[in-house]
Amino acid sequence: MNTKAFYKISFLTLYSLIFFNFFSCQGTRGLAENEKLYTGAKINIDDAHISKKEKKELKKGIENNLTPKPNASLLGMRPRVAIHNMISEPEKPKGFWYWLKYKVGEKPVLLSDVNREFNRDIIVNYSENKGYFNTKAKFDTLTKGKKAEIVYNVNPDYRYFIRNVRFPSDSTLVEKAIAETHAETLLKSGDAFDLDVIKNERERIDNELIQKGFYFFHPDNIIVQADSTVTDLHEVELILKVKDDAPQLSRQAFTIDQTVVFTDYDLDEAQRNNYGIPANLDGLEMYNDKFFIDPNNKFNPKIFDNTLPFKRGDLYNRKDHNIALNRLISLGVFKFVKNQFIISDSLNHKFDAYYLLTPKKFKSLRLETLGKTNSDNFVGGEVNLNWSHLNLFRGAEHFTASIFSAFDYQLGGPENSNNLFRYGTRMSLVVPRLWVPFFKPQPGGSFLPKTQITTGYEFQKRTKLYTLGNYNFSFGYYWKENLKKEHEFNPFVASYVSASNVTENYRRQIEKNPYLQRVIENQLIFGPNYSFTFTNTMLPQKNTFYYQGKVDLSGNLSGLITGADAKKNKQVKFFNVAFSQYAKIENDFRFFHKISSHSSIATRLIAGVAYPYGNSIEIPFSKQFFAGGSNSIRAFRARTLGPGRFDSRNNQNTFFYDQTGDIKLELNTEFRFPVYKFVHAALFADAGNVWLVNKNIERPGGEFTKNFIKEIAVGAGVGLRLDFSVLVLRLDLATPVRKPYLEEGKRWMFDKINFNDKNWRKDNLILNIAIGYPF
Repeated sequence: MNTKAFYKISFLTLYSLIFFNFFSCQGTRGLAENEKLYTGAKINIDDAHISKKEKKELKKGIENNLTPKPNASLLGMRPRVAIHNMISEPEKPKGFWYWLKYKVGEKPVLLSDVNREFNRDIIVNYSENKGYFNTKAKFDTLTKGKKAEIVYNVNPDYRYFIRNVRFPSDSTLVEKAIAETHAETLLKSGDAFDLDVIKNERERIDNELIQKGFYFFHPDNIIVQADSTVTDLHEVELILKVKDDAPQLSRQAFTIDQTVVFTDYDLDEAQRNNYGIPANLDGLEMYNDKFFIDPNNKFNPKIFDNTLPFKRGDLYNRKDHNIALNRLISLGVFKFVKNQFIISDSLNHKFDAYYLLTPKKFKSLRLETLGKTNSDNFVGGEVNLNWSHLNLFRGAEHFTASIFSAFDYQLGGPENSNNLFRYGTRMSLVVPRLWVPFFKPQPGGSFLPKTQITTGYEFQKRTKLYTLGNYNFSFGYYWKENLKKEHEFNPFVASYVSASNVTENYRRQIEKNPYLQRVIENQLIFGPNYSFTFTNTMLPQKNTFYYQGKVDLSGNLSGLITGADAKKNKQVKFFNVAFSQYAKIENDFRFFHKISSHSSIATRLIAGVAYPYGNSIEIPFSKQFFAGGSNSIRAFRARTLGPGRFDSRNNQNTFFYDQTGDIKLELNTEFRFPVYKFVHAALFADAGNVWLVNKNIERPGGEFTKNFIKEIAVGAGVGLRLDFSVLVLRLDLATPVRKPYLEEGKRWMFDKINFNDKNWRKDNLILNIAIGYPF
């Protein structure tokens, strides 16, 4: 070892010792003479009567139940306690120093905070609840300097196991119903006695009974007796019974009698005037066995056929109860939804079901404006005027009509030829039922299926280049299978793009770069598409997932009927425009891992392919994939990356970069963590690219080959997110780590990073400003 290396190691060793010693001392700094820092509990279990696995499980359960928890430690240090102790008490319970002391730092947990007798009782109770009857425990306190540890010695007796389970055998209605659920019981012969499992069994039985009309039943109405005298083999017999003092109503199954719907219920007025459920239903409008109170005739009663599953004479059940509420809310026309089940005055064991619905305002007019700028020297804005009606035909049909106008203006562009102006209109009608010819499907879950019809027109003008007109129409269905799964199927989607006013200036550029011709080609696209989405990200789990798969088909049936084959010069045209024929598949998979209640790791994988055939040689420009931009590979500007190793910087196109491909692979990952209140931050890395299915001489190196891994672009960066709950403003600063269009061996950029170089910063520091998280 040379002298220089020796001094380096010596210096690092000394620095580390000083660092560890400093934080170790700071953990107990400021404690009074008689105070001790509580460092945790040690559990010693006498394992004479239990296996190693049982000992491990019992020890873990005891540790989870002891209070309080000691301060978190790192290599024997407690840095959060050290930070807390180093900062003086702030004058006010707010501000930066208070946040640093009590949010970043952590108040020390003292030995005096620990109730040792209480914890000993917890150990005994927990052990016996897990079947270790007659458990004994004692404790001892070990101190060392200013620190203290508590040692609990646990002596569990033999564990008891379930010999058999007896369900009620009486002939009463509720006990018969309980006995009928025995096949799904959680209590199994041979399993260990466990109070938590017994509690779950009572909840299970309650959930079963509530589906059978026992509206007033409760888990506390069930008692589970444990008889340990049946044998001397440490076994118990469990006996399930309905408590003798259980209310009489809890023993009765209820059916639905009358259903009454208030479609214009004013909650505020009802509270002011103290009115509620009418006692007399005489004279009310009736439709399909339901009574309606709708003085202003706002709704067609037919919409409640699919919304309210209860029919007269049906046995009450919680499933249909919740389905009705979810469907009413999903209609999107009610501000408040409330229901009541009232025992009928004239009939025993029957309910009158009341639904009190407060409508929203149906009509609205909204004006939206947007201003934007980006790193390509573009500034622009957009204005949208939207008119909507939530109940167009009195059947909760949502109609929206909008007109919009937008512009993007390039400062300093060549002869201002990059300026873009857009205007157009959109209309949408969403109906809360399926419009299917000759068939009336019934909803089967908590969410109403919907039919959606949309149409629109958009006019685009690039100054001194060309203009485009885009007509589109779609008809389809949307439905949620359950809370996690949803489907969207559009049997017919069509769009027609027409170019005009192409300037000579643009045609001259096409001669230099034939790829630009695709931008102004007339396009006719029609066919079905389907998407499936699964997500459990709404659940309070440590690991959650999101997946969306899409299939887009165009011109397949027409191509089959006409025998179209563009490669053999048999291209078929409709209205003098060749229709597009292709198949496109996209997959978007996301995984979220919670590290703590505030920090997480988010990962996304995108894989897609679009394949042209029959009447098309290439995928329509508007249907291709692209990479780069604020929601993609953030170290590269939007649509500047790829395809493959093609270098768009050498492109003779002086107007704009717009690189696309037929295949896309992309992987993104972020470490997200809070900084201060609504301020959050992220460290991220992105990788991916797009490729072409077929070789293209205009973009050499753009086709997908077995060497595609060598053509992956990589970027990394840091992000700042201002999370205002209703709005997230995101700023991501990224730099390319690997550029696939450079020569092999020179694509990694680590040795070229130079923050002092102005030109390097201009080309390699990409700032993305966006709304919302990237995924």
